[in-house]
Amino acid sequence: MTVKLTPNPSFSLMIRVSLPNQPGMLASVTSAIASVGGNFDQIELIEQNRATTIRDITVDASSIEHSEEIVQAVKALPDIQVIDVYDRTFHLHRGGKIRVESKIPLKSPSDLAMAYTPGVGRICTAIAQDPQQVYNLTIKQNTVAIVTDGSAVLGLGNLGPLAALPVMEGKAMLFKEFAGIDAFPICLNTQDTEEIIRTVQNIAPVFGGINLEDISAPRCFEIEARLRATLDIPIFHDDQHGTAIVSLAALINCLKLVQKSISEVCIVINGAGAAGIAIARLLRTAGATNIIMCDSEGVVSKDRTDMNPEKLEFAVASSGTLEDVIVGADVFLGVSAPGVLTRSMVLSMAENRIVFAMANPNPEIQPELIMDDVAIIATGRSDYPNQINNVLAFPGIFRGALDCKATTITTNMYLEAAYAIASLIEPDQLGKEYIIPSVFDERVATAVASAVQLAARAEGIARD
Repeated sequence: MTVKLTPNPSFSLMIRVSLPNQPGMLASVTSAIASVGGNFDQIELIEQNRATTIRDITVDASSIEHSEEIVQAVKALPDIQVIDVYDRTFHLHRGGKIRVESKIPLKSPSDLAMAYTPGVGRICTAIAQDPQQVYNLTIKQNTVAIVTDGSAVLGLGNLGPLAALPVMEGKAMLFKEFAGIDAFPICLNTQDTEEIIRTVQNIAPVFGGINLEDISAPRCFEIEARLRATLDIPIFHDDQHGTAIVSLAALINCLKLVQKSISEVCIVINGAGAAGIAIARLLRTAGATNIIMCDSEGVVSKDRTDMNPEKLEFAVASSGTLEDVIVGADVFLGVSAPGVLTRSMVLSMAENRIVFAMANPNPEIQPELIMDDVAIIATGRSDYPNQINNVLAFPGIFRGALDCKATTITTNMYLEAAYAIASLIEPDQLGKEYIIPSVFDERVATAVASAVQLAARAEGIARD
């Protein structure tokens, strides 16, 4: 059974049309769009005279092909002229999404003398004499580098550094909007582990923290570990730990709803890359004892000879396929690929099933197929309830770490961040379609930052 994906703003069109200024003409356009499944956002009157009306119609589609279908449906109408069509997502990205601005106006020679030479020399000398002053006198205290090699961009694969840049720009926007942090994209033209490590070490003096992003497994594990061992600023691979933190937060609330314990449930994780391994590690730390991992070759089994050390951590004695091990499972967590989970697999799970189908942009199973078969379903998409979105974690993580000048980020900080996110849903609010706060909930970053600071101080890794 095929179910069409819900139209969403990532495939948003603006269609400018000219139509006769007569009753019913706009209705014919909206009917044509609705007949092919377009979702309306807004309709704006641009120009009107006695003979014609020009309007901009904003429509959400579900794919590029669906966008074309919508446009063709309008073009097929008699007496209607399509003046212009543009993809609103591409339009939003034109010219880039971020910029650097000066905090201080330079309006006089005295301003220039203080901000730059000769006055800036006094600041340089002060930092040379006391390196910790760099946090007080430069951007370092509030600046994060978003570092990628473009080897694992979203769910799209190895697209390289140029194609990764729009994602890193978007990440920088999220840092600023949700936590007030200045972040800058650093897209490296190398996928050599040693070169990446050395490059990050060399640029580290500028930054208060490093957010690693879209670096493929298993290299990402070594890169993060070695940078943590050699640098005294927070290093955080968001694809691992951001995903794990938000997944745990959501699962904590799901288990409250279905009245099951994390120590008792059987959890099947499909996808044994960076996110899958990090989720498994954090769930285990939180008390999970029955975790079965699968990858594209089937169950992560001790019998296999093709596994890296990270997968071996979670290897089990049994073997088989996802279809085999999901029977009787309480929880499915997918960080893998579209369409790998079927409705029959879901129906084979235990009662009060929990399904997190987090592959992006298309989930492991389309939620419409199993809405009535599960206790809770969550995805990585914004157009369904219960979005597992890393933006709930990383802005607050870095806000807390920067504010207390933490020297690193620890597993205990991840746990406390997850508990803080989960706690924002009051018991009387908790429901099948509300297990996790909205990314626009202004409490989230503050709550996470506070939890991270408390954990850092408790562990003795805060310098302030």
